[in-house]
Amino acid sequence: MAERPIDAAADTPRNGEGTARTAGTEGPPPRMWWEKELSRRTAFALAMGGPKNVNRQHERGQLTARERIDELVDTGSWHEVGMFTGKASYDEDHGLVSFVPANVVVGTGRIDSRDVALVAEDFTVRGGSSEATSPEKWQYIERFALEYKLPLVRLVETAGGSINLLKQSGGTKIPGYPHWPLADLLGVVPVVGVALGASAGLGAVRVVCSHFSVMVAGTSFVFAGGPAVVKPGVGEDVTKEQLGGASVHARGSGVADNEAADEKDAFEQIRTFLSYLPSSVFELPPVRARDDNPDRADDYLATAVPESKRRAYDMRKVMRSIFDSGSLFEIGKYNGRSQITALARLDGHPVAVLANDPTQLGGALTAEASEKIIRFVDMADTFHLPVINLVDQPGTYVGTQAEAKGTVRKGIRAQLAMEQATVPWASVFVRRAFGLAGSAYGPLGRPVNWRVAWPSAYWGSIPIEGGVEAAYREDIETSSDPKGRRDELIRGFEYLENPFLTAEKFGINDIIDPRQTRSVLCRWVLQAYKLLPQDLGIKTRTMRS
Repeated sequence: MAERPIDAAADTPRNGEGTARTAGTEGPPPRMWWEKELSRRTAFALAMGGPKNVNRQHERGQLTARERIDELVDTGSWHEVGMFTGKASYDEDHGLVSFVPANVVVGTGRIDSRDVALVAEDFTVRGGSSEATSPEKWQYIERFALEYKLPLVRLVETAGGSINLLKQSGGTKIPGYPHWPLADLLGVVPVVGVALGASAGLGAVRVVCSHFSVMVAGTSFVFAGGPAVVKPGVGEDVTKEQLGGASVHARGSGVADNEAADEKDAFEQIRTFLSYLPSSVFELPPVRARDDNPDRADDYLATAVPESKRRAYDMRKVMRSIFDSGSLFEIGKYNGRSQITALARLDGHPVAVLANDPTQLGGALTAEASEKIIRFVDMADTFHLPVINLVDQPGTYVGTQAEAKGTVRKGIRAQLAMEQATVPWASVFVRRAFGLAGSAYGPLGRPVNWRVAWPSAYWGSIPIEGGVEAAYREDIETSSDPKGRRDELIRGFEYLENPFLTAEKFGINDIIDPRQTRSVLCRWVLQAYKLLPQDLGIKTRTMRS
């Protein structure tokens, strides 16, 4: 039978909703059947886990997934994908009775006027469990971020797997998500992972497998398995905070980069981090209009390094004097503390900054500091951020604990990360550079590594003090005045540490007045950014997360 032609004037909406209206008839337009359906399903989705669960979330001092998105993205910019994904129930006439939305909210929005992709677990629906969610939904938006070259932000709060849900799924599965481009994402777009509550199992992976991760003090917990799994597994009776709180990971293990005071602070850190990076590896980092004089000179720098070799000084104050005012954003402050890693700007140009902290183990290279360097250099190289290294490296940290941690191997891995970097690199020798760690300051033997030194700098394969102790031990021990003899020998070698002797052999590009450091680097960064277009695109490797 031929299909009956549709008579638009006589056609009646489905389910009897609304009334037919002929041309010229006054009154409101007819209500289409799907308008009510859209309205009801939207209401179900926006209700999330219902008033009781939403109130419970608020009582814990935490925002819901949708409130978090509203807090983070630019007003009016949110576009949700998959709002109607979930589990519905119907009556005998196939009418919708109830609907439980998927416990993950995804979509796109803007942060500081730039498009981003967002994934937010909804803890009000079955605790955000990864077993109860729709993996196709969150995988889709992450694949969308990869294809459309958008930064990806994960707002994580999930209880992980649930044994009670296995019956509903009808069996178990081999762990993993074959269609999740986990490694590819890290090589193409900035990925941010934020723990905003319990982040167990898959949630921990989603936080940690990122370029920048944040935990909220007191309310965020990251672990492979929670206390209920740990106790029968290894016999430890611990709290969530003891097991995987911010005090463990953001201030110790380095599993998370930064700690936030609250959710608002976490969102502000996300905005700040992304402001230094391009949207993808196919773009240059975003340059801002100049807001600080590139020729500004700070007299403090002339005396920043103490005359006494044993005295420490404030490297962060040195950094604030060199880089654009207010632009310093530190990453990983509380782990690998002998090494500082930060993003900053020079004459409006984003740069990645390495610096030793002489107040922490003298700035020595530890196993933890090495891991920190590797991740940071990989991130900087991936997104075309020129690197500046302020060097005051006394050497590799020594002792039984250092050897047990494999510090030498990890130090070599850090050096190889630098060698493999292709971005422009500037090394400023502020004070010391000794031994294996002293050689791990940048790509060696390539003009891409531009090197200058302060007059306070000195270097070598071994510090003179230690070298004298090793070479003249018997002479010192048999002397009638061992201390006096030791000091005498040291004075006989100290003149060799004069950095101008190295400059005479062109072992260093230049020795500069410390007060000129900012102006010298501001000139360098303009040259560096002219090179960057040659560096665009996907590198042969991604993060060594």
